Amino acid sequence: MPFVKIVKNKAYFKRYQVKFRRRRECKTDYYQRRKLIIQDKNKYNSPKYRFIVRFTNKDIITQIAYATIEGDHVMTAAYSHELPRYGIKVGLTNYAAAYATGLLCARRILTKLNLADAYKGKEECDGELYQVEENETGPRPFRCFLDVGLARTTTGAKVFAAMKGAVDGGLDIPHNEAGKRLCGYDKDSKSLDHEVLKGHILGEHVSDYMVDLEEEDPDFFNQKFSRYVKEGVTADSLEEMYKDAHAAIRADPSFKPTEKKTKSTNAFGRKKKTSLAQRKHRINKIKSYFLKKLGVA
Repeated sequence: MPFVKIVKNKAYFKRYQVKFRRRRECKTDYYQRRKLIIQDKNKYNSPKYRFIVRFTNKDIITQIAYATIEGDHVMTAAYSHELPRYGIKVGLTNYAAAYATGLLCARRILTKLNLADAYKGKEECDGELYQVEENETGPRPFRCFLDVGLARTTTGAKVFAAMKGAVDGGLDIPHNEAGKRLCGYDKDSKSLDHEVLKGHILGEHVSDYMVDLEEEDPDFFNQKFSRYVKEGVTADSLEEMYKDAHAAIRADPSFKPTEKKTKSTNAFGRKKKTSLAQRKHRINKIKSYFLKKLGVA
């Protein structure tokens, strides 16, 4: 009988160490994070900033943060649920909304650091590639690195739409000069179609789909674009809506808190306990309602 070596013995279990909690939960790629936060020792405690982009089912989150021993410090943040304030009331998770959210985050952090006038970015949205250049006098542009988390970095992904918005907003984010991951890049010709990128930034792909769907199946169109119909947004008005939103974001990128709902004064937010008489009165009302419906009373 051949000898079988026991690998998982007592020595193995004594040395076994579990992975980090967020790695076990599949929330953090620590290999990527280490590359993003480690700074050269001769930088003398100067933070390494990250432009964080995350997507949920109903929202887009962008943040400017840096890491410390105590944890990450978020300098500023912008969310797609803030876009209705600037005129974008529908489609808050599409490609155009990602671009607008990145633009809002960039203008907000530059305003906070008093760099908004020095680095205005690319004010005309034409789909052309842009990289901020350092001014001859004054401070350098704000440099940060794209943090995509666990998102797939495929060509045309929305995380790069947020990055494009931040770059056009005036941030210095290192990325491929040919725009290989932006929408409209053709790997065969190795070139970027600027018109395709511009169309996605201004919602042209959405408007084309709206026109085709309305012609083919009006009922499904009303179901699919019910929010658009309710808000009075048509296929022809989408481009103008996004252009106006970009101008409004540049005019006032400041954060304005929403009105918070008043919390219940009861303990743990529970409803006030009803008395026996109140419960009996409620049951009698329900009984009389159904008896009246049945025609008994």
